[in-house]
Amino acid sequence: MTEHAFLAEAAGNDDPPTPIRGLRRLMAWIIPANLGIFLIWGAVPGILLPQQITLLFGEADKVANLTIVATIGSFAAMIAQPLAGQVSDRTRSKFGRRAPWIVIGALAGGLALVGLAFATSLVGVILAWTLVQVAYNFAQGPLSAVLPDRVPLKRRGTFSALSGIGLMVGALGGSIVGSFFFGSIALGYVIFAVPALVILSLFVAFNPDYPSTDIEPEPFTLVEFLKTFWVNPIQHPDFFWAFTGRLLLYTGYFAVTGYQLFLLTDYFGVAHPEQVIPVLGLLSLVGIIISTAVSGPISDRVGRRKPFVFASAAVVSLAFLLPWMWQDLTAWMIMTFIAGFGFGMFQAVDTALMSEVLPSAKNFAKDLGVVNIAATLPQTLAPGVAGAIVLVSGYQALFPVAIVLGILGALAVWPIKSTR
Repeated sequence: MTEHAFLAEAAGNDDPPTPIRGLRRLMAWIIPANLGIFLIWGAVPGILLPQQITLLFGEADKVANLTIVATIGSFAAMIAQPLAGQVSDRTRSKFGRRAPWIVIGALAGGLALVGLAFATSLVGVILAWTLVQVAYNFAQGPLSAVLPDRVPLKRRGTFSALSGIGLMVGALGGSIVGSFFFGSIALGYVIFAVPALVILSLFVAFNPDYPSTDIEPEPFTLVEFLKTFWVNPIQHPDFFWAFTGRLLLYTGYFAVTGYQLFLLTDYFGVAHPEQVIPVLGLLSLVGIIISTAVSGPISDRVGRRKPFVFASAAVVSLAFLLPWMWQDLTAWMIMTFIAGFGFGMFQAVDTALMSEVLPSAKNFAKDLGVVNIAATLPQTLAPGVAGAIVLVSGYQALFPVAIVLGILGALAVWPIKSTR
């Protein structure tokens, strides 16, 4: 395929080239590919890392120390994913633009997790967790570009739903599996590193991309790269609103659910959270799978994305009212299922919506890398955001803040004109 043909098919409103091994295979493999990465995001920042910090530095300083570690690591992730996008957009190889970085990121991330397992000082934990964030974002950024690179517009809702299933099953499955390593943190890190490397390598092997050797890259300048962190609301209003909506919705949801361990121990008084977390993960997982599997195909059929975002914010907000007003583990369990169901509605259409507002046809991964800041950053920053709220106003303040953020996130989607 020539450079001109590639860009013509990948651009604007036209469908991208047909995947070499077929779209069905790609759709089947995107679930385990996202699963491999998000098992780590579900287990480490929400379960294993807080527990490691508690064991290393004690109960008294756990909130403050976790806030420091999470904040620094998250800002590294914020830079890493757009940078990974820029690099992969310009990569020229017979394996395509994305494949080399998906594998390299998974390998480097696994090694960084092993380093985190043996960290014993606060500085060591910060450095190792920052490397974990950077490495896996170098895999995740190019992986996210598979949708606009290879999936037709009419199938993006379904592909987004499948991608969302892998994402959320991974995030929730990670919290479940991570709880089994509550007393063996180092072993847990190693266990999560290996499947991610294997699965992502298999994804690349079974879903080969077109060679990128004949594609002429756009020039790279540091000034232009730095500008990618500013989404101009005048030049690209839809991109700006989509980014803002995703950032607010994700931050609201993960500020509560991502802080589950300390909420269970300090707010609900659960003595052995590792025994409760698997049940909570299953409740949330059931809710998410049901709503995601239904919402994505329906969204494709009706050709609409926004109604699912609005409904998601309403359902999640109602769910967060329960533990805010009823400080009991039962309320948290009910909330977990309802919030999972609501968030699944958003996750089912989110990636498809984002792919329809990208400003550039030539720099899919860079643009998605910037957009994915709004997804990855809240998940990894959630312990830091929640910690700051807790330090200032206590655990109960998490819920109204999350409700407001979710509603504002849904309202931000309203002005988007390129999708309904």
